[in-house]
Amino acid sequence: MSRLRPAWADGLDATGLRADALAGLLSALLVLPQAIAFATLAGLPPQHGLYAAVLPCIVAALAGSSRHVVTGPTNANSLALAAMLAPLLPGVAPGSPLWVQTALALTLLVGLLQTATGALRLGAIAHFISPTALLGFSSGAALLIVVHALPDLAGVPASALYGLATAPERLGAALTQAPGALLTGLLTLALAAGLRAWRPRWPFMLIALGAGTAAGALLQAAVARGTLGPAWLLTVLGPLPSAIPPLAWPDLPAARWSELLGAAAALTVVALAQSIAIAKAVAERSGQRIDANREFLGQGLANLAAGVSGGYVSCGSLNRSLPNLEAGARTPLAAVFAGLAVVPLVAFSAPLLAHIPMAAVAGLLVLVGWTLLNPPAWRRLATASRTELAIAALTLLATLFAPLAQAVLIGSALSLGAYLQRTARPALRSMGFDRAAEPRRFVVLDEARLLAAHTLPECPQLKLLRMEGSVWFGATAHVADRLQALRDAAPGQRHLLVMTKSMNFVDVAGSALWGQELQTRRARGGDLWFHRPRPDVLAQWRRDGLLARLGTDHVFSDKREALAAIVPRLDPAVCAGCSVRLFAECAQRPGAAPMPEI
Repeated sequence: MSRLRPAWADGLDATGLRADALAGLLSALLVLPQAIAFATLAGLPPQHGLYAAVLPCIVAALAGSSRHVVTGPTNANSLALAAMLAPLLPGVAPGSPLWVQTALALTLLVGLLQTATGALRLGAIAHFISPTALLGFSSGAALLIVVHALPDLAGVPASALYGLATAPERLGAALTQAPGALLTGLLTLALAAGLRAWRPRWPFMLIALGAGTAAGALLQAAVARGTLGPAWLLTVLGPLPSAIPPLAWPDLPAARWSELLGAAAALTVVALAQSIAIAKAVAERSGQRIDANREFLGQGLANLAAGVSGGYVSCGSLNRSLPNLEAGARTPLAAVFAGLAVVPLVAFSAPLLAHIPMAAVAGLLVLVGWTLLNPPAWRRLATASRTELAIAALTLLATLFAPLAQAVLIGSALSLGAYLQRTARPALRSMGFDRAAEPRRFVVLDEARLLAAHTLPECPQLKLLRMEGSVWFGATAHVADRLQALRDAAPGQRHLLVMTKSMNFVDVAGSALWGQELQTRRARGGDLWFHRPRPDVLAQWRRDGLLARLGTDHVFSDKREALAAIVPRLDPAVCAGCSVRLFAECAQRPGAAPMPEI
């Protein structure tokens, strides 16, 4: 039984349970307006959004790996579901029984595919979401949270508020259209921000939401008495439908299920990309390590639960996960409490919850978005790498103007492209000694020449080269050009010793490149040797025949052994007229006095 006990349960105590319960209550309160709105986006009756916030939330919390991710309906999944259903159901009205049952069946298929992804341990794809892309995604998502919350905060329609971009002089008029909403939202925001700074251990979000609700009630009472005008009226959550999930299998003919596989695969990618990106974004802030396979499995089981309980495609919700973390949640029990709290909140507190101002909820979301922006990380990135900064900025823009799943893929593709660009240009460094007289060290010549401000000698017949990086098909053009440039710059250096301890990998194209270099060197009367190639590299050379053509006597494990074998093979006529005498072995070559052994 001890093996079944989750790691997070070891440190669980009364204080942690209380923190989780308070965070779960806040998450349940936040999801009520969101679930109803998101279900409408998907073309489903409002109660299906609430169903998606109950069992899926509980199952994902217990089966997944994140301690803070809260699963449920999201705007991206809701829009994607509606976009998938429309061509599958031409002429069928959104919200109709066939639309609803098809959505449930599609959700079940998504759950099966996600579960299979986790069970087959394909979570390694999550490792291709780079920290740089994650920073851009998180910051873009933060801005989206703020942007989507602003209309409710200001109490005006989104079209009126966003139209200020072309008419900023209307800002004052827009903000005074609903002073009650603005005042309530700002009060909630200020109180939550203040308590977060001065009393971070308190349930500051819940306190602020309660204060905002109380302020809204006072304003509504003043309007009712005629003390304040109609402009001070607030938009509130309003009556809520039942949140008890119905347990039933989707009522859809068996022949129709196969038609949904393509849409299910697309939705699986959308949901998993969002979930793992959100899980990693939250983990970056909490310091937790995420198991991608288990996270995928948890999301799959959650969508299986959603499909048989009236919910629809769900995934990790940024709008709830970050407030959950900020509210002090310590374990996945916070999400369990959140799922469990939705039903009694709707059933027993509906009259009270109906008076929660949308502006108060928006104030909390603005605070969450602001805390997620992470300016220090952007400053560090700007100092460290312009390329990484550009990738993060482009990912941020993609998050703002493209679907969230595409934004994650765009950021990851940009990071992967930058990595491939770097690895496609491995370094080839000329090696030698830092001085002509003893004592002397083996150094990179180009760097030493810059420091010493004079030219250091090289052997006129033997080029010493250090290969840094993998020689794969994308890098062969660069490496071939550099080798050609070295041959052209010093035609007399017909022999080449390559130090390959830092050559991590070669593929078939890389082996072919070295084979061509061997052929070229030998055709010019020279040869090619290698020092300390890695075992995997040697194994590749054995498989494709390069080692047989090269000869095992051309591979050395020690520089002294390499020079002792190579120098006697150099052209004695050239040695007779050489004054460099770079190696100890030159003492046995014709033409000059021997050098002391190094």
